[in-house]
Amino acid sequence: MKIEQLISQEEIQSRVKEIGAQISKDYAGEEICLICVLKGGIMFMVDLAKEITIPVTMDFMAVSSYGNEQVSSGIVKIVKDLDDPIEGKHVLIVEDIIDSGRTLHYLINMLKERNPASIEICTLLDKPEQRLVDVPVAYVGFVIPDQFVLGYGLDYEQRYRNLPYVGVVKPEKE
Repeated sequence: MKIEQLISQEEIQSRVKEIGAQISKDYAGEEICLICVLKGGIMFMVDLAKEITIPVTMDFMAVSSYGNEQVSSGIVKIVKDLDDPIEGKHVLIVEDIIDSGRTLHYLINMLKERNPASIEICTLLDKPEQRLVDVPVAYVGFVIPDQFVLGYGLDYEQRYRNLPYVGVVKPEKE
């Protein structure tokens, strides 16, 4: 498989610092609960948490709508729920990528029922061309074209998450 770099490690780290500073400013004087959507969001959330200067707690959810496919099935399955209650907390959902918006729409509605003080979304990558359901995104790392991407937490059949950059799969030349 040939992978072409789309967003470099340096670009990612620079943007993560900027987002962390903005979150720290926006939530000054508060504590924030970062909820990572596993597995893809883990690299981004860990790096982001290091750049946030206010008190942070972290929790994790595993949500599946892809299986081993490159496109979402539209059926959302909660594989792992939160460990701790979020009632009265400022919640920031940390995602690797938003495309159709269906998974996040479902997740937000589910989490709102748990009465957080606030709930916002932070995503590393946004593919607005793929949006089927409008979801309000407070923090976006990069807007990208409609291409299948991997690296920096994003996978293809559970591989390539460990790449330090975001790449695009390119067809092999015959």
